[in-house]
Amino acid sequence: MDKVLEVKDLHVSFDTYGGIVKAVRGVNFDLKKGETLAIVGESGSGKSVTSKALMRLIPNPPGRISKGEILFDGRDLTKLSEKEMQKVRGKEIAMIFQDPMTSLNPTMKIGSQIMESLIKHQNLSKSAARERALELLRLVGIPQPEVRINQYPHQFSGGMRQRVVVAVALSCNPKVLIADEPTTALDVTIQAQILELMKDLQNKIDTSIIFITHDLGVVANVADRVAVMYGGQIVETGTVDEIFYDPRHPYTWGLLASMPSLDTSVQTELAAIPGTPPDLMHPPKGDAFAPRSAYALEIDFEHEPPMFQISDTHFAKTWLLHENAPAVEPPKAVVDRRRSMSANFAKPRLVEEAVR
Repeated sequence: MDKVLEVKDLHVSFDTYGGIVKAVRGVNFDLKKGETLAIVGESGSGKSVTSKALMRLIPNPPGRISKGEILFDGRDLTKLSEKEMQKVRGKEIAMIFQDPMTSLNPTMKIGSQIMESLIKHQNLSKSAARERALELLRLVGIPQPEVRINQYPHQFSGGMRQRVVVAVALSCNPKVLIADEPTTALDVTIQAQILELMKDLQNKIDTSIIFITHDLGVVANVADRVAVMYGGQIVETGTVDEIFYDPRHPYTWGLLASMPSLDTSVQTELAAIPGTPPDLMHPPKGDAFAPRSAYALEIDFEHEPPMFQISDTHFAKTWLLHENAPAVEPPKAVVDRRRSMSANFAKPRLVEEAVR
């Protein structure tokens, strides 16, 4: 499968009065044509900063991409001028943000906001752009598009506003769509509708999606591959099945153990990850997760672990995978999930949980 995007050794820093915050520290990943890559992690792990760096939306100052490459269509986006990036944003790489109300201009009609991108990037006439805008509103499930196209954002519900934002993002058929927690501000019912909409539209326009979220239930329903971020780094990456049913990093274990399950045959307590995320103004010497991990080894506090390969698609950044490391058992919740999958084919149930 062809790669549409490659991120190599990406570093993003912010200059503050207290010092330099190293928000993203050596991130590597790729995105293949037509796939959905989910980037997950708790608040402060560097997910949103990474996504904004891909669009070159890091405000400078105080932020900057201090190192690394973002390769898209044979071009390194970090080397493009702002004028060149303006031709990429919206047309080739589009973004959906968390809150639809802050993504839409409250003083402009919905139709004008969709048409704006079509006129700028597709060179359509106003009449042709309006027809395309109506098509997009129908595509994302907005009822009575002929009426709604002349209305303002405040006249739409939260779920309908997010559908409009999706329409704006997809207006130019981008090759890459970045969705930065697009369902966080929505209730669960509407959240499921938006996720289903994105999956359906991806099949229709064959775009690749980077889905940023802290909700592992959402990941189970939408992603092909998952990258787990912690302390500004990717600590584990693999297919959905590998991350959910064969996780190897203690941080991934903690995330899964804290995820509720509707499987009544398995009785487990929700676990919490102790401690707080690292201070990225003074990044830790070894494994960033070591101070919060019950499985930390002495070497974790001295040397940063490399990425160990588990399979062709599965990698994890933990010394527990070293050949000389002691054998450890994951938390009970993770073991129970693996057993449940083997005995009861739990994955369909997990997906069902995600859309409820």
